[in-house]
Amino acid sequence: MLKKNRNSALDYRKKNRRKWIRTIVQSAILLAVGVLLFDALFGIRRYEEPDKSEWRNHKGFIAISYFGVGRSATPKLVAKSELDQQLKALYAQGYVTISQQDILDFYFHHKPLPDKALYLSFEDGRNDSSLYSQPLLEKYNYKATFFSYANKMGKSERKFVQPKEMLNMMKSGYWELGTNGNRLTYINIFDDQGSFIGMKEENELTNKEHIEYYNHYLMDFIRDENMIPAENRTEMEARIHSDYAAMKDIYTSKLGFVPQVYMIMHANALNNGMNPLVAHANNTNIEQLFSIHFNREGEAFNSADADVYDLTRVQAAPYWYTNHLLMKIQKDTGEKMQFVRGDEKLAEPWQLVGGAAQFADNRIILTSPPAAPGMLYLNNSENSENTVISYKLAGNVVGKQTVYVRYDRRAGAFLRVVVENNQLHIEQQKAGGKAERVFSSPLQPIAWSEEDLAFSKASVYTKEQIAASAGPKEEEYPTNIRQIRQLQVELSGDQLTIIVDGDRIADGMALDGVVKNGGIALEAEYSGQNKKDDIYDGVFEDFEVARITKEDGSPDVVFSHRITGFQGIVHGLKKGLDASITWVMDTF
Repeated sequence: MLKKNRNSALDYRKKNRRKWIRTIVQSAILLAVGVLLFDALFGIRRYEEPDKSEWRNHKGFIAISYFGVGRSATPKLVAKSELDQQLKALYAQGYVTISQQDILDFYFHHKPLPDKALYLSFEDGRNDSSLYSQPLLEKYNYKATFFSYANKMGKSERKFVQPKEMLNMMKSGYWELGTNGNRLTYINIFDDQGSFIGMKEENELTNKEHIEYYNHYLMDFIRDENMIPAENRTEMEARIHSDYAAMKDIYTSKLGFVPQVYMIMHANALNNGMNPLVAHANNTNIEQLFSIHFNREGEAFNSADADVYDLTRVQAAPYWYTNHLLMKIQKDTGEKMQFVRGDEKLAEPWQLVGGAAQFADNRIILTSPPAAPGMLYLNNSENSENTVISYKLAGNVVGKQTVYVRYDRRAGAFLRVVVENNQLHIEQQKAGGKAERVFSSPLQPIAWSEEDLAFSKASVYTKEQIAASAGPKEEEYPTNIRQIRQLQVELSGDQLTIIVDGDRIADGMALDGVVKNGGIALEAEYSGQNKKDDIYDGVFEDFEVARITKEDGSPDVVFSHRITGFQGIVHGLKKGLDASITWVMDTF
């Protein structure tokens, strides 16, 4: 009995100890979560002002903006992980963010900027942008401008940051405020059948896929179905002035001030081909209300002799990988950038022939130079044996992703498989000859949402243009959508077999004069369909090369970029978990 009581007391003490340990651990976790939550809500960290005494730059600065930031990438939102990589790369190369006042001092008082000056901004006033970018601004001690639309202030739309939160954001020092205007409204709208729609708010356009022509509210006269102005000059000026006046009233009421920097919607129109009377009405209001105006988009660099009311920025697209942004900055500034390579061990087997390449997990991200192909050559891949190459293509649909099955660099001869704009092409070039396309086939159509559409057709147009564009058109995919394609390419002697997503596109196709010896290479190049961007990211996943040398015809793997074993299981689980969390957040 005594022994039983002793054992019971011992068990009780053990249970009690485990209970205390569990309580301590749970309390520590709750405390950590509480600290993180408090930090997110009340901003413990504060921006540290740079030492401006070291600034010597009198040349200019770059301006980069993001439409929005999400937990994962969408056709409109950059993933927070990719934003982190891009800001990390800029930080590593010495870029220092500048404020609105720094810009004014630069232009009006000739004060210098940091050697590598960056004006960073986030457009559209989205909650997710502030949530996901705030920790990164803290991480790199970066300052940014948060842009909003006036008519979203004080409303219940949960995806937009409201005035109280904006004022709290400013207190940390990481944020300044700017405006995209009063509202996002479209005028003079025609659909792709030539039917006149008129004027609609952005959230009223339920089927953007079929919109062919439109303009923004401040960019033109309001016109009728024949494109004849439905208002005179006085009425147009009164309408535009009232929109700026409404913006001023809302910001003054909700924030106590009007932000001093403006990014007009849409960019590249004001003072560039639009009606001069409309331009004058805008400019008069802009110069009365604002100190800085980013009027243009597409170029990153602003020189010392630029007009402070006609500045430019580049809006980094969500599909841009880090090297894409760096390549764009290099193009616009003429300054040499240090591109990101990623995993050096994975990069070792490859020779970079052109462009930039990043190696991450099972992915090879090959970024082309502007208006030219980027290429990677697989070292020691020269072999005349029969070859099986399997891989996934995960870059944008609009663009070229190419695998050279055999490439004799000395003779300039090759056999290559190209996927471009959802078309598959087989091309070859004999020694001393020209490239020939010997086979083409459309791939299975891609399902994409109307929300994926890069809505960027704003223009001033004529009735004749509308009539000419009406009616059915050849399928063109938006430039901002991605699609994963699984390919297997087998070259046996002079016969080629290609399987795409389980479909045999080519089955034992006989080729005449196919190159006998050559290595394997990857290539990425932009498509002319993308009028705004001549840099392209080809994405090659799970790239694997096998030789058929065995008598039974089974392949012998000689190179693989796959993630296998336990690491592969963990990688797959992580991707699935990320997708599930993203779905829950987007749905609820």
